[in-house]
Amino acid sequence: MDTHGSLDTLSQEARSKLMSRIRGKDTKPELRVRRLVHGLGFRYRLHVRDLPGKPDMVFRPARKVIFVHGCFWHCHPGCPRHRVPRSPERREFWKAKLDGNVARDRRNREQLEHDGWRVLVIWECESADIDLVTEKVLRFLG
Repeated sequence: MDTHGSLDTLSQEARSKLMSRIRGKDTKPELRVRRLVHGLGFRYRLHVRDLPGKPDMVFRPARKVIFVHGCFWHCHPGCPRHRVPRSPERREFWKAKLDGNVARDRRNREQLEHDGWRVLVIWECESADIDLVTEKVLRFLG
């Protein structure tokens, strides 16, 4: 534990190790959405590198993409899963990191739309509601 008055209960080493295990793709919410979309009969490509942001699912003939965003990492507005960590000595780091993620997401979306792609974002917290995700996907891809 840090002895400098940190609110973090883990040492910097332990926190770093924990954070390094967070996946950028093939997350549980993403896999949940992929199974649902596949079960609805839609076929897609994964993480296409030549598109801005490497979308989670790409429907190339329809020029549509789906991102499954984590509420914390992508700052889902109004969601309880999105909160800046309270550790005072790291607050500025996290604010800059998360603000950078949001700015990058915006740039990627704008570039995709400029290039003629339609974009759907499904949030981590929404992914557990199969009816909601089904409705969003069918409205988007149908």
